[in-house]
Amino acid sequence: MNDDLPIGRREMIKKSSLLLAGSAVSGLLNTFAPKFQLGACDWSVGKSMNPEAFDRAKQIGLQGIQVSYNTGQDHKGLSVPATLQAIRDASERTGIKVSSLAIGELNRVPYKSKPETEEWVWNSVNAAQALGVKVILLAFFSEGDLRNDDAGKKAVVERLKKVASHAEKQGVTLGIESYLTAQEHLDIIQAVGSKAVKVYYDFRNAVDAGNDIYREIPMLGKEMICEIHMKENGQRLGQGTLDWPRIAKAVKEIDYQGWMQIEGATPPGVDIIECYKDNRKYLETLFSFS
Repeated sequence: MNDDLPIGRREMIKKSSLLLAGSAVSGLLNTFAPKFQLGACDWSVGKSMNPEAFDRAKQIGLQGIQVSYNTGQDHKGLSVPATLQAIRDASERTGIKVSSLAIGELNRVPYKSKPETEEWVWNSVNAAQALGVKVILLAFFSEGDLRNDDAGKKAVVERLKKVASHAEKQGVTLGIESYLTAQEHLDIIQAVGSKAVKVYYDFRNAVDAGNDIYREIPMLGKEMICEIHMKENGQRLGQGTLDWPRIAKAVKEIDYQGWMQIEGATPPGVDIIECYKDNRKYLETLFSFS
C-alpha cells in the first residue's frame, strides 16, 4: 500500500480490501458447502416402517432414512399415533433424520383405481407435517403403472387435484415416481395445477423405460425434481450399467440441492450394512454431503 496516501484514503482502501477478501472467502465456502444429503429407503435396508431402520442408517453413515408410510401388513401405518411416535423417537434417539416418506404400497393397491388410496395419500400429508418432512413419494409401478393408460392418468389427476391444496397448506410435496417420460410427468403436473406436485426422479427406472435421462434431467430441472433415488438393480452403485459420474455432472448442472436416497444397489447374498457403506463411499466420491 502507498504510505503517501492521506490517512482517510488509506483506511478506506484497507477496509475495501478486507471486504473483498471476506467476500472471496465466503464465496469459496459456499462453493464447497455440501448441497446434498444422503439417505436410504427403509425397505432397501430391510426394515420397512420400522424404527430399526434408523439404527441401520447410523451404522452405514447416512444422514437420513426414507420411511414407508404403510405396508401390506399395516395399511394405516403412520396414521396410527403410536407408530408415528415410534418413528419420531427413533429419529431423535439416533440423530438420523426422517428424510422423506414413501407409499410403495401403491404399487399393489393402485392410486388410479382403489378408493382407499385417497385416504392414504391425504393422511400421509398429515404424517409428513407431524414429522417435519417435506416430500412424499407416490409410487406408480406394477399394478399402478400409468404407461399407455390414459384413463388411469386422468383418474390420478383428479385425485391429486383433491389432495394438492391440503399438501400445499402443510408445505408438503407429492412426488410422482413412475416409468412415464419427463414430458408425461409434466403433463400430469400441469393438469393438476399445483406447486405441491412434482417428479420423484429415479435414473434406473427412467433408463429401463427407454427414456433419455440426460435430456430429461435438464428438462425437469431442480424446480420439478423434488427428490431422487440412487439405484442399481442387483449391483452396487458404480458397478452396474449406469454412468454415475455423468449423472452426477448432470445433477450438478441443474443445481439440484436436496436429498438423495439409495435404493436397491445390493447384489444377492451380501451383507446389507457393508454393501450400503460401499454405496455411500462411492457416492461421496461424486458428491459432497453434509
